[in-house]
Amino acid sequence: MRVLLPLIIAMSLRAAPDAPKAPDWHALEYLMGDWTGEGSGEPGQGTGAFSFQPDLQKRIVVRKNHAAYPAGKDRPAFTHDDLMIVYQDAPDAGLRAIYFDNEGHVIHYAVECTPDAGRWVFLSATEASAPRYRLTYTRVDQHRLKIQFEVAPPAHPDQFKTYIEAGARRSE
Repeated sequence: MRVLLPLIIAMSLRAAPDAPKAPDWHALEYLMGDWTGEGSGEPGQGTGAFSFQPDLQKRIVVRKNHAAYPAGKDRPAFTHDDLMIVYQDAPDAGLRAIYFDNEGHVIHYAVECTPDAGRWVFLSATEASAPRYRLTYTRVDQHRLKIQFEVAPPAHPDQFKTYIEAGARRSE
C-alpha cells in the first residue's frame, strides 16, 4: 500500500491532457450580444428581449429569451422564458442546439449558418409523432434582425406555417 500511494498521488498531479479547442463561433458573431424585441404595439403583441453569449470558456453559446404578452380578447396575460444552448459535438461536426422553455418544450436543432447571406436557421429533426420546428434569424441591417418561428405538423414535416414573426434591435 505504501508503494501504491505515492504512485497514485504522482498520477493525479500529472498534467491533464490538453482540452479540445473551443469551437469557432465566427458564424454566430452577428447574433452575439443583447437584443430587444421590436413590434408595432398592436393589441396582443408582446415585448421581449434575448441575448446570445458565449459561456463555459467559449465552449458553448447560450441564448436566453424573455417575452411578456398582454391579455388578449380570449386569453390572460402571460410570460414566456426559454434557454437555448448552441454547441458542437466534435471539431468537424456542424453546430447543434438544444432548447428548453417554461412550457415544458425541449427541441433539438441542427444549426445552419450563412452569415454572408445574413441568415441563421435552427431546424429540428423529423419525428413521426412530433411537430417539426424552424427558427430563422435574418439580418436586416447592422443593428436589426427579423425572426421567424415556424411549425410543421408531424404528418407533413416540410409544410411549415409561420407561428411567430418578430423583429429585434441590438441593445446599446
